[in-house]
Amino acid sequence: MKNLSLFLFAILLVNTSIAQTITVCKTCSISSLKDAISQAKDFDTILIKKGTYKEYSILVDKPLTIIGENYPIIDGELKGEIITVVSDNVTVDGLFIINVGTSYTEDYAAIRVKNSKNFVIQNLVLEKLFFGIYIEKSRDGKVYHNKIIGDAVEEYNSGNGIQLWYSKNVQIEHNFVQHVRDGIYLEFSDDCLIKNNVSTLNVRYGLHFMFSNDDIYQDNTFENNGAGVAVMFSKRIKMHNNLFKENWGTASYGMLLKEINDAEIIGNTFEDNTIGINIEGSNRIIYKHNNFSNNGWAIKVKGACYTNTFTENNFLYNSFDIAYNSNVNDNVFDKNYWSNYTGYDLDKNGIGDIPFRPVKLFSYIVNRTPETIILLRSMFIDIIDFSEKVSPVFTPDDLLDNNPQIKKITW
Repeated sequence: MKNLSLFLFAILLVNTSIAQTITVCKTCSISSLKDAISQAKDFDTILIKKGTYKEYSILVDKPLTIIGENYPIIDGELKGEIITVVSDNVTVDGLFIINVGTSYTEDYAAIRVKNSKNFVIQNLVLEKLFFGIYIEKSRDGKVYHNKIIGDAVEEYNSGNGIQLWYSKNVQIEHNFVQHVRDGIYLEFSDDCLIKNNVSTLNVRYGLHFMFSNDDIYQDNTFENNGAGVAVMFSKRIKMHNNLFKENWGTASYGMLLKEINDAEIIGNTFEDNTIGINIEGSNRIIYKHNNFSNNGWAIKVKGACYTNTFTENNFLYNSFDIAYNSNVNDNVFDKNYWSNYTGYDLDKNGIGDIPFRPVKLFSYIVNRTPETIILLRSMFIDIIDFSEKVSPVFTPDDLLDNNPQIKKITW
């Protein structure tokens, strides 16, 4: 078996060593990407010179490296999908792709990778698109340094920037996505890494998970989207060191968690969102070392949440720190810093001597009657909040942080 492997590797090495470069330009003998692909052999490189090439339905069905020099334009003239990759070991690098066709049955994309592995999609600029980069039933690929600028206005007739469907082990890093439906969307896609991307001004979500497991997203920025990130029906998602900022609107939030289990939310910043995190039906989640700053609600917890721990987070100047509409269950709030805490620390151990109650009566009232929000900041509300704090009747009396930190936590 070892000898056979060496023999196959030798054949691959020979094929690679004799690979050629095919140049495409307007005055060359080959003046279209389609012709170049049809004449290329496995593992050849196609170099596209600067210019505008009006092509669509380009099928890449062999292992190739396609490189654009000075960002040649591939113009699909709104007639359909532009590049479809159906082979392993394909790299597409340095193209400017515009005018993707629109189809509500075919989901046309600027570039689609289908039933393939070991692909690299990098340094592309995509504009005037329906879907941008669509990874379908593929694995072990990289989507790096792409700029995707859509013109979506409404959710129902727009596509996503980067979409993964039934894919596995894909790295999505350093991409910039804006003005599409979802910036990045994963459905039935596992073991993926989403890192250092900027997703902003998108109609629905900056990042969206559905039925996906064991993914990591970290060091991303989600700013001014319909909502920052939605994680739904997924397991073991790690969410580290992301910025959720100015996701603002009547039904907006930095992050939505719905029916997820066994996740980590660590080191993130939630700033100036209508709701920092909206939680429903989510269990065994660790919330640690997060900053919640100047949000309408820092955290809103709805029903069916169990065994979640909120420890060593900073809650800074939110209108409401916590809203809760069900039993506390076995969820724990401990060792957090609350800027609204007015207790004291006589023994100087850095921990408040009286517990902090993060749910205000007014938060409870607004939950039931949203119109009462106009009374926010009035003295009357301060009085009833104080009364509820002294003698809780409506808010959960067991929702306490028994060890509130006196100073903002650093880590």
